[in-house]
Amino acid sequence: MGGSQSRSVGGDQGSGFAAGTPGSAPPPCSGMREDPASSASDCPVPEEYRGRHGIFNVYNTKIDPRNNMPTVASQGLAPGQKRAIPTARQASTIPKSGTDGTWTYPSPQMFYNSLVRKGKAEDCTEDDMTSVVSVHNSMNEDTWRRVATWEKLHVDECRNPMLLRFLGRPDDLSPLAMARKLLTGETPFDRHDWYIDRNGKQVRYVIDYYFHEDKAGTPGQFDLVVRPAADDMTSILDRVKMSIYVGCAMVGIPCPITGNNGEIGAEASSVNTTAPES
Repeated sequence: MGGSQSRSVGGDQGSGFAAGTPGSAPPPCSGMREDPASSASDCPVPEEYRGRHGIFNVYNTKIDPRNNMPTVASQGLAPGQKRAIPTARQASTIPKSGTDGTWTYPSPQMFYNSLVRKGKAEDCTEDDMTSVVSVHNSMNEDTWRRVATWEKLHVDECRNPMLLRFLGRPDDLSPLAMARKLLTGETPFDRHDWYIDRNGKQVRYVIDYYFHEDKAGTPGQFDLVVRPAADDMTSILDRVKMSIYVGCAMVGIPCPITGNNGEIGAEASSVNTTAPES
């Protein structure tokens, strides 16, 4: 997401969500990044020192500090490309902080250009891009739905949380992912940190993305583990509170402490809705 009204995930200009390739685990270009293959290492300047007007990476390309992606989208054909790829972009439902609109997803052409530029297009063809971007967008919509559910714990403080920025961290295992790897052997194919604007307060969420090969082609092929980062006591308490809500929802009783009717817990534990490739 990276347009003025919306932002894209995974494209060469402005997206950053997770995406999968037909019949296989998704490429390492998922989550909410304009360029699914880029990372914070694209810019040697610490984030807190980056200027309002963007910074430049080693390719002398202007970068948006909110997503570490190029500010100008590349919609031209990639080197060696044999067939045209759609260039239309889709608006997300994810509200973009500082605007009255939403983030915008990358076009299939932008997504493909990014993969080619980073040398990660070996397993993708031009014909794959439309379905890959469709899954990518669907996954990010599901991610936002889950973040919004957590934010309901603070509805009295903020009724309209928005996505401020995000960061892809595919090579950094979260503590929870490390524990899951030790216990089950599963490793996420991607990780994103999403920064939420909660009435001016920045709140970080950690999202681990898993792919289940045995469920490929079904909504259950992806497993999204979304939770607020344990950066402060409020977020730690939120994680404790949500675990109680989820447990109560599973047995069909209201929370004995807060009286919550279980709606939030049921939403938080609902099945993944990411659509399979069409």
